[in-house]
Amino acid sequence: MQDNQDINAKSDDDLSYQEAHRPASEFENRSDYLDNELKIMKPKRWGLNLPGRDFNFEWEDLVPAIAGTIGITVMYSAVMSAWAAGLSAKWEHVSLGAEFAVSVVRVEMLLPALLFCVMASGFINPRANLAGNHGPMIPLIGAIALAGAHPLALAILLGIFGLLLSYFKGGSRLVNLTGDGVAGGLLVFLGFGGATGQIKSLFTWAESLEVKHALDYSLSHVAFIILFVNIVVYAYLARIGKRWLAIPLCSIAAILIAFLCGAGLDLQFVTTPGIPNLNPAYWWGSTTEGWMLGLPNLNHFIASLPFAILAVAMWSPDFLGHRIFQELNYPKGTEKVLMDVDDTMTTCSFRQIVGTALGGGNITSSWGTYMIPAAIAKRPIPAGAILLGVMCIVIAIAGYPMDITVWKPVMAIALLVGVFLPLLEAGLQMVKESKDAQSAGICIFAAFVANPVLAWSLTMLLDNNGLIGDKERANTLSFADRVIIPGSAFVVCLIAMLAVGMLPGIPALL
Repeated sequence: MQDNQDINAKSDDDLSYQEAHRPASEFENRSDYLDNELKIMKPKRWGLNLPGRDFNFEWEDLVPAIAGTIGITVMYSAVMSAWAAGLSAKWEHVSLGAEFAVSVVRVEMLLPALLFCVMASGFINPRANLAGNHGPMIPLIGAIALAGAHPLALAILLGIFGLLLSYFKGGSRLVNLTGDGVAGGLLVFLGFGGATGQIKSLFTWAESLEVKHALDYSLSHVAFIILFVNIVVYAYLARIGKRWLAIPLCSIAAILIAFLCGAGLDLQFVTTPGIPNLNPAYWWGSTTEGWMLGLPNLNHFIASLPFAILAVAMWSPDFLGHRIFQELNYPKGTEKVLMDVDDTMTTCSFRQIVGTALGGGNITSSWGTYMIPAAIAKRPIPAGAILLGVMCIVIAIAGYPMDITVWKPVMAIALLVGVFLPLLEAGLQMVKESKDAQSAGICIFAAFVANPVLAWSLTMLLDNNGLIGDKERANTLSFADRVIIPGSAFVVCLIAMLAVGMLPGIPALL
């Protein structure tokens, strides 16, 4: 009785999560309950957060956990395959194949998942989004390897630069200086470009089945049927406010349609259960096993330097998109549970160094295939992070589920409905006024001409000086916010891209 009186005497801001929590039965609908959960949470930064005391598990947490597991398995597989191909082409003594790639993926999904999903984002700092994969860097991995870079040297440099940016609060400053028009244009471009790529890859997969399996009939129509059905499913889920179910339902639909249309013969279970070698000395200790590269030397660090700068420069727009997605889907008064950009950079930096030192090869960034479904489902970071970490560990040991997640219909549809379409929608929502449309249009145009990172830094510089977009906004900014910080971001991005040959028609300087 006394405890209830003490609780009633406290203001809402003074109540702990455990004291303010109310069962779902007291709310009119599930959405109101989830909104209240977000409002009453007070996660501790770099402290101990416990289930029941600081947050609860809800069945909605399964959605971002499943989506993130599918997405990261796909991304890790792409990264390790690219490293294997690039390093094998660069060095005569290096011969890395599919078995190597699978083993490194498993290393990445075991210890880093436990340390940085379950422990870091689940229990220690729920304001830090999970450290996932740096998708925009995947197409560059071949060039990174051919330039003579070393995965461990790249990881050390990337981690150091990330920690410096986090320490000086550079990430959050850049996010705050990015106007709605610039951010909206960036999201529209990323969403449109990613969706187009996945649709093309699905049609390419369907068209290749006839040749690959020596069939006397074509299966090129399978991709169209999968996409058509999933458009209807996604539209219906959006109509009833259940878009957070899109990844599991649309992935299941893709599997069923593929089997019904005769394309199931392309799914093969080849990854047997097991545990990879978890000894770092095996991976980096010599040139005869593991990565076959040995420990990095000075030349490796020099070759890795521009790519490390580029990767960290690309973090801010990546983190910005994920933070915005939370802001668009969470109700007002939930600032305490929004991802902290600088804390996320800290986690990503440590995860980059530790994960690669243990034998991995991932290039990390904020985990989009987790955050976007979590934001749609109106769930905070910690519970889903713990579930995702456990799922990654189970799948890495089981082996066979990895074959399903990297099967083209599942991979393409999961990325489409879980990442790229929501990004496109979020970008369109941000462009509400004509001045925002101008900034967004120029950002998209610049992204087509060069790439989204350079476009973001250039249009942010122009927008903050009133040359495009809201001219009155420039009057509210300091000289540092208008010129020094955006200008420095643009110059760093430009120099890094010139060094590694990322600008069309201009050869790499190094």
